[in-house]
Amino acid sequence: MQNRPYYLKSAQVLTEDAVKTNYFVLVENGIITDMSDTPNPEYEIIDLGDSLLIPGLIDLHIHGREGCDVMDATLSSIETISSSLAKHGVTGFLATTVTANWQQTLDAFTVIGRASKQKLPGAQVLGAYNEGLFFTETHKGAHNEKFFLPLTKERVDAIYNASQGSLKVMALAPEFQDSLEIIDYLVSLGVKVMLGHTNATYQQSVDALSAGACGGVHIFNGMSGIHHRDPGCAGAVLLDEQAVAEVIADGVHLHPSIMSLIYRLKGPKKIALISDCINAGGFNDGIYRLGELDVIVKNGIARTQSGSLAGSTLTLDKSVKNFVDMVNVPLLEAIHMASLVPATHLGLDNILGSIALNKRANFAVLSSELTVKATIIDGDFIYRHPDF
Repeated sequence: MQNRPYYLKSAQVLTEDAVKTNYFVLVENGIITDMSDTPNPEYEIIDLGDSLLIPGLIDLHIHGREGCDVMDATLSSIETISSSLAKHGVTGFLATTVTANWQQTLDAFTVIGRASKQKLPGAQVLGAYNEGLFFTETHKGAHNEKFFLPLTKERVDAIYNASQGSLKVMALAPEFQDSLEIIDYLVSLGVKVMLGHTNATYQQSVDALSAGACGGVHIFNGMSGIHHRDPGCAGAVLLDEQAVAEVIADGVHLHPSIMSLIYRLKGPKKIALISDCINAGGFNDGIYRLGELDVIVKNGIARTQSGSLAGSTLTLDKSVKNFVDMVNVPLLEAIHMASLVPATHLGLDNILGSIALNKRANFAVLSSELTVKATIIDGDFIYRHPDF
């Protein structure tokens, strides 16, 4: 960690409340300790020129990158994903599983638990996200239904224990027997419950949200959609003022007009931009594996052999730019959908998610075209673009 205090000066600094011009942010021992127009002359100034200084991005839902998958259940794969994410302004992420056999699932959570307690070369593991096993075949997406299991307290305990308490989010289909009791139990463990890969009716989804579930997995994808006689799971998530909607803003999973609809209903504080990236991210088109299924990537779009979308090759910085371009929202709002909203969702907004006093000095440095020039974690430059 950089121990000597220094200022970061940038043409634009996107703070929690506003966009500041030619502003100074003081970093001491990895913490933001001052923000002002006038720096203390006794401290070094790192001038970022015409760049934008934004909070480090947080990817709530990512499976892999650059040939590596969380389900590899190896620390080396987590490290590769970590380094790759740092190139795209991501400073923290939830390592996300996919449906596989039970033992492989537990092995993956064991490694995530270890990784969450270590300093990684790039973005840090903020916890584990279970996306798998407890879904319905109707909206299975890229999940292999032969490994689906009944949702039980014993299985929840096994996953939680394997993760060494790092399990932060559990995705599930709420239409199954005892799901409301399991949701209540997960909440008691401090685990966020997200509804996904589900054929639940509107009422079943409302009941699950009332029981403690708090949002929808990559909304509209892998869930019962809106029908005028049954608004489905998507309708329940959109109409619940407290529910968070995960959004894959690649223009493929959601038409831009639907992204605009989501924005109008949820507002900027209840949309979490995610990548849902798989191990093909950062690589060329070809055939890859997601869990137990072959995935064909063509023109950057990942699909199973049956044609279902299978995650993405998206990056979170590109997701922010897409949301600005496709929905015409202010940049600060879009940035916060990939930083402050995820941090708040995880209960970490007191230390992460925005540029504010006493928060960790986690930043991304962007060009005027919103490409990543550098990434900083706890005051240390962990990535620099070769041209920066």
